[in-house]
Amino acid sequence: MNTRKKEIFMRKEPTDTQRFYRIGELSALAGISPRTIDYYTSFGLLSPAKRSSGNYRLYDEDTLSRIRRIEQLKRQKYSLEEIRDQFDTLNQIAADKMVTQKLTELQTHLAQLEREVKELEPVLDQLKPRQAKKLFQAITPQTAACVEALVLLLGKSNFM
Repeated sequence: MNTRKKEIFMRKEPTDTQRFYRIGELSALAGISPRTIDYYTSFGLLSPAKRSSGNYRLYDEDTLSRIRRIEQLKRQKYSLEEIRDQFDTLNQIAADKMVTQKLTELQTHLAQLEREVKELEPVLDQLKPRQAKKLFQAITPQTAACVEALVLLLGKSNFM
């Protein structure tokens, strides 16, 4: 690896653990022109991970992998439209997977909350009216809203 590529490869943003590359750096690593990266970006195949304080587009390691995949598919005679369609399909599958994963995590968390509430029921039943009133006054509006949302969510449990 020549020293320029090594220097580019080793550069990091000071506050992040993830590497970000400006378009020229990314093009050097990927072996394609900055103009090609611009075209892929405008065509919807790539998108910058973020912008620098100087408003430069910054790309990450995932973008470099994606460019390599695009170039591989082009060598296999796929058109850019076909490649974009494949990426869109994969993104949709990933989004569906994320929703399913989040719903599963939520269901697990709700089950844990139900267990904890059942553990509290005997204690709450033993409270004197004055103690119960004080306890319920201590509940913040956000907590009350959260409890209400959970009740509504549990009432619409057809997705679980």
